[in-house]
Amino acid sequence: MAGAAALRRAARRVIRPLVNASAPSRTLVQPERLLSSQASPEHRGRAIVSGSELGLYPPERIRNFSIIAHVDHGKSTLADRLLELTGTIQKGHGQPQYLDKLQVERERGITVKAQTATMFYRNTVETSESHGTDSPSYLLNLIDTPGHVDFSYEVSRSLAACQGALLVVDAAQGVQAQTIANFYLAFESNLSIIPVINKIDQPTADPDNVKAQLKRLFDIDPSEALLTSAKTGQGLSQVLPAVIDRIPCPPGSCDLPVRMLLLDSYYDEYKGVICHVAVVDGAMRKGDKISSAATGRTYEVFDVGIMHPELTPTGVLYTGQVGYVITGMRSTKEARIGDTLHQAKSIVEPLPGFKPVRHMVFSGVYPADGSDFDALSHAIEKLTCNDASVSVTKETSTALGMGFRCGFLGLLHMDVFHQRLEQEYGAQVISTIPTVPYIFEYGDESKVQVENPAALASNTAKRVTACWEPTVIATILIPSEYVGPVIMLCSERRGEQLEYTFIDAQRALLKYRIPLREIIVDFYNELKSITSGYATFDYEDSEYQKSDLVKMDILLNGQPVDAMATIIHNQKAQKVGRELVDKLKKFIERQMFEITIQAAIGSKIIARETLSAMRKNVLAKCYGGDITRKKKLLEKQKEGKKRMKRVGSVDIPQEAFHELLKVSNSK
Repeated sequence: MAGAAALRRAARRVIRPLVNASAPSRTLVQPERLLSSQASPEHRGRAIVSGSELGLYPPERIRNFSIIAHVDHGKSTLADRLLELTGTIQKGHGQPQYLDKLQVERERGITVKAQTATMFYRNTVETSESHGTDSPSYLLNLIDTPGHVDFSYEVSRSLAACQGALLVVDAAQGVQAQTIANFYLAFESNLSIIPVINKIDQPTADPDNVKAQLKRLFDIDPSEALLTSAKTGQGLSQVLPAVIDRIPCPPGSCDLPVRMLLLDSYYDEYKGVICHVAVVDGAMRKGDKISSAATGRTYEVFDVGIMHPELTPTGVLYTGQVGYVITGMRSTKEARIGDTLHQAKSIVEPLPGFKPVRHMVFSGVYPADGSDFDALSHAIEKLTCNDASVSVTKETSTALGMGFRCGFLGLLHMDVFHQRLEQEYGAQVISTIPTVPYIFEYGDESKVQVENPAALASNTAKRVTACWEPTVIATILIPSEYVGPVIMLCSERRGEQLEYTFIDAQRALLKYRIPLREIIVDFYNELKSITSGYATFDYEDSEYQKSDLVKMDILLNGQPVDAMATIIHNQKAQKVGRELVDKLKKFIERQMFEITIQAAIGSKIIARETLSAMRKNVLAKCYGGDITRKKKLLEKQKEGKKRMKRVGSVDIPQEAFHELLKVSNSK
């Protein structure tokens, strides 16, 4: 890694405890004692927290932190235990992974949307001066983040509201690809990082080896790591005291006009747009007037409060606190993520916002039944109200009718979007072949970005002189015995090796620059297959690179099917074209007329299959007689089939699109 030594040295400074040797020593309390200490009416099972109580927590007694981890390393379970430990939720009540609200999150076992919960915690410490104990109360804002690479945008938004992070690592699996990515996201955000080695109760747990990996990769002192089991509760008594000791309080001034960072928003049918905010300066109260730095619009604060863990009105939010605000916004388009909300009629410096969303996978979404366009439109409108990271524009396909062109952060993001459409709104959809944004340059030196292959003319008067495609830097961690097959897979996907190192005696780290198109569908599945499920994978956007790209059309009876057009590397066009027409021949039903299926690059046909017509026996009633009579009947049938071929339409089943998706992105 470039500059890895300097980054590790800086990271070491980041994770050092923020208390000095003269600070009060901490008394470790057993989990059952902590639970009982948090069980007072002041903190357990509260339905309402008043604004006057929030006023008891100045910034010095507030900690905003996130939980970041690779997929399935136990971050959601750890969040559950911390909520129980502080009495925010009752143990044994409610569903596991309490902060995973969506059905798709529970079915897939992943976190898709970052969730926030405010906790109140009484920290018991020994004081060296009076030889007694002190139990100051703290307000802790916990943010549970996604772990999959496609949702790293959610992680970056969550980290913007934090001053520290718990970096959770599985004691058996060790550091994985997303662990590395999330560490550097937190590092670039200048957060204090607390390593937590989780699942130490597993028979295969090896915390000493994980400590060595953290030391080698991030220069983290092994003594800084906390050993826990979120499942059994072992070691959890160390976590929140470490959060208080090692993570700084939020910056900001209580005396300045209110200034807030807009972290997220979603639409509620009864309350309208609900905005999640982090108060940087000042205080916001119900009835205040606030303005948007991005749009200039002014709103009245109708409701304000915290997530405890559900929406809990407090009437006020103070400096350093994270909560929600309802202002009467009618659309989430008014709530721009990263915007600065401030006191109306005051001049403030806007806060640094987030990087704009970069859509890297595009696909057409059409109703399975063409007559259901209005229902699909309504479903997409409601869903995008709660997912600002999806771009949607209307488009029309000659094969599929009216639909939408959608931009996603990645393929899993697209799959989750489709699943939510079906589960939450009952919409049945057909999705076209996913594609990525390409850049084409013509002879007159003009350039155009192409997100929809159908929009690129196949026989244009302008000559294409150069093409560029987006690439990614892929990080792959694998057991050393699988290095050969993985290198072969990356080479087949036109990858360029950048790094090959061993992080310990059993595992290797590979870095490749790979065209994004080569990984958006089945790369991860194939990687898992050839490594018996042991590989972990992460990627980050890189630059565009020149490439030999062509547009491939699918023709049915000479007519192009725009929904099946794709842009592909020239070397793979012949093979992919052959497989596409073979697949279509199997899935398109026979008609009363002959169907010609072709794959073409410009005017050149590179693959062809013919689906023969179903034939009616027009000679069935002819018993003997003149041969000319039979010829007349056959010629009449032939002319009828020609006429049907001119005016008839070919119905393309949904399964055909699914099979095309597999073929065009697996070669």
